[in-house]
Amino acid sequence: MGYNGAANRDQQRGGQRYFTLRIYDVSVPISDLLPVWPGDPRIEIEPFSRISDGQSANVTRLSMSSHTGTHVDAPYHFVEGGTTVDRLSLDLLMGPAFVAEMDGLEGNKIEVYDLASLRLPRSTTRLLLKTSNSSLWEGRLGEFERSYVHLTPQAAEWLVRRGIRLIGVDYLSVEAFDVSDHRVHRTLLEAGTVIIEGLNLSQVPPGPCRLICLPLKIAGGDGAPARVVVIRD
Repeated sequence: MGYNGAANRDQQRGGQRYFTLRIYDVSVPISDLLPVWPGDPRIEIEPFSRISDGQSANVTRLSMSSHTGTHVDAPYHFVEGGTTVDRLSLDLLMGPAFVAEMDGLEGNKIEVYDLASLRLPRSTTRLLLKTSNSSLWEGRLGEFERSYVHLTPQAAEWLVRRGIRLIGVDYLSVEAFDVSDHRVHRTLLEAGTVIIEGLNLSQVPPGPCRLICLPLKIAGGDGAPARVVVIRD
């Protein structure tokens, strides 16, 4: 995960004070070492033309799932007739957000009481959950981790009732690996709550921030890889 930005400090230049910003790139790099959801297409990054081979430009062929690495789940992912990724509102994907550090979890489940204990600001509609998952991106990139931290269905229902319109998590799914009914996805997406998966929040301190999330504009897409940035004052 890249940290791009200057330290947040009160500075003075030319007789005027100004504040610098901390900008965190919380997207994971896409490579053929990146784990994918079991059964999804593997990531293939292949040279198509190379200057070193006497061709006029370097061009690369990409092959991957629409849910590769850091990506957005649009409602259409689990809701037939739901909003597709190219029709998601930018007003929803960008704006004030809150990074919540989920310490002291019992096991790998985020329950209702874990969320309620955060005492989120009343205005919070975009929530990014920082868990031990983020450390996974710092090491075994080629190995899919089945026991990642995830939301329970009841926690998803709580988020919808709480008015959360966008939820971000730091592994490849918002719900448990071994489920068949996909209640967490359905609960959130049927309510119009957008899901960002595959974030790396390891370097981001908890608290209020601004979020910029720009998924690829895939026509009719159920989801898309995204470049996601968190900005702290």
